[in-house]
Amino acid sequence: MIRKIALSVAILAFGVAPALAASSHYYVEHSPNNSKCSVVSKRPDGKTAMAIGGAHKTRALAEAAMKSASACM
Repeated sequence: MIRKIALSVAILAFGVAPALAASSHYYVEHSPNNSKCSVVSKRPDGKTAMAIGGAHKTRALAEAAMKSASACM
């Protein structure tokens, strides 16, 4: 009985761990239509808006990158 409970807990832990480890990222999005930039939490698709640089761990880092990007000035 204890073995079944321990096995169930282990399986549950392995299933939940990836969901808890998923962290949000922020991107600088450049719209070619109006040449404006914004910070978004979903990676731009590349068709209607382009991502400037890579992913940033915090919104503040993304905003700092947006202020220093030449495409956003």
